[in-house]
Amino acid sequence: MSSPARRRRPASKRRAGSRPRPRTSGKRRQQENDHLAAVVVAGLVGVGLVVPAVNWLLVNWWILVVLGVAAAGAGGCWLYQRQQRARWDAVRAQALRYAMPQLDALHHSRFEDAVRDLMFRDGCRDAVRVGGGGDQGADVKATDPYGRRWVIQCKHRRDGLAGSAVGTPDLQVLNGTARPVHHADVAVIVTNGRVTAPAVTFARQQRLHVVDRHTLAAWAAGSRPLWDLLPAVPRPRKPGTLS
Repeated sequence: MSSPARRRRPASKRRAGSRPRPRTSGKRRQQENDHLAAVVVAGLVGVGLVVPAVNWLLVNWWILVVLGVAAAGAGGCWLYQRQQRARWDAVRAQALRYAMPQLDALHHSRFEDAVRDLMFRDGCRDAVRVGGGGDQGADVKATDPYGRRWVIQCKHRRDGLAGSAVGTPDLQVLNGTARPVHHADVAVIVTNGRVTAPAVTFARQQRLHVVDRHTLAAWAAGSRPLWDLLPAVPRPRKPGTLS
């Protein structure tokens, strides 16, 4: 039997056969130190910039209020436009039509809504009803796809043709406010009833447009936009946007 001394391999041989551990070079260690220093410097610079900015905002807190109000206003405008676009799409998809008995049976405010919706149907995406007390002669406002601004005064007659006729005084109110107050390109009066001959003459002289019962029936029951049914409508301000 061999002794333990003979079985044990020399220490020098063990050290020679083992792989040396890799050592981090001085260059790599220097790069790590430089990177750490850069991070520390960047952090200090960031703190140096943030702290004065926070202090400035605390002193000028009203700027945050103004920015918040502006952001809320922008969000509200975006939401309103989205709702208006959705309404237009819904109205257009329904291929809105009205028969004259339907229009005759409406309350005067719902008649204004119907006129607004017909303008929506024709592509006036900003059509809005503004009728009521202090409307200054405008019940519906809209901008058509050609950039023209429409101001419409609605005159609903429960009895249709048997009701009181729209006369020159009604046209005079529209003429006095549509352009100077509402900046209309096209000023229109719409009725489901009659229009007197002097009122028609006055409208022609003042470049106003009259939509009487006959024209309203064609507009409400068909698919042609109102500007295709009226004579002498002002020229478009821009190319049409409807496909």
